[in-house]
Amino acid sequence: MNSTLPPSPEPGAPGPSSAPQFGMPAGAPAPAPQKKRGKWFIAGGCGCLAIIALVVASCSAIVMNGSDDGEDTSTTTDSAPAAVEEEAPAEEAAPEEAAIEEEVPAEEEAPAEEEAPAEGDVPAEYTSALNSAESYSEMLHMSKQGIFDQLTSEYGDQFSEEAAQYAVDNLEADWNDNALKSAESYSETLHMSKQGIYDQLTSEYGEQFTEEQAQYAIDTIVADWNQNALESAKSYRDTMDMSPEAIRDQLSSEYGDQFTQEEADYAVENLDG
Repeated sequence: MNSTLPPSPEPGAPGPSSAPQFGMPAGAPAPAPQKKRGKWFIAGGCGCLAIIALVVASCSAIVMNGSDDGEDTSTTTDSAPAAVEEEAPAEEAAPEEAAIEEEVPAEEEAPAEEEAPAEGDVPAEYTSALNSAESYSEMLHMSKQGIFDQLTSEYGDQFSEEAAQYAVDNLEADWNDNALKSAESYSETLHMSKQGIYDQLTSEYGEQFTEEQAQYAIDTIVADWNQNALESAKSYRDTMDMSPEAIRDQLSSEYGDQFTQEEADYAVENLDG
């Protein structure tokens, strides 16, 4: 029986089951562990440098951020008072503008109070109108409105409305007394009735006295209304040849003389007396 045995090792070579050999043969290269230590030292050095670089970069970033924050803070701090300083005049300007607006109307209204002519500066036209108004009041006992219309009428004195208004406003007249004198004239010359005189005094086509002035006149006048009715009846008979009944109707009609029915009856009954 043939057996195959492994070849015997060469002289000096370790056997497969022998323990590891310590020591280095002469001329052998440096063991691997020494190379690993060199790589670790380089890697460790690079790591330190990287850490140092990161620390420096972080410090730089902190410094830069700090400077940026400082700039923003200073900008904000500086800009805040500027806004306050710009808004303050705006708040102070409002009262001044309101005061100016309040002062303007007062300055514009002042000349309006000086429109009336001062004494000694009255135009000649105004003086002439006043003189004419005094004549109308004293001689014809006209009303205030009647005088104004006469002064401004194109068929009258033809004064301007301003001159006529100045005249009636400055005329010293007793309008109640003028109304009474006018009523007395209508009673004595035209023999008018009490109601007829009142209507004539207040009519816009007549004397144009106020209702109060006309009422004062007919309440104050002393007149015999029966006698006025008789005088009017005689005038109708003599000038118009009217019958007694027609005269009665004319005297008492609201469109005629407006005497009372009793006054008209008295006139007809005494017509032939």
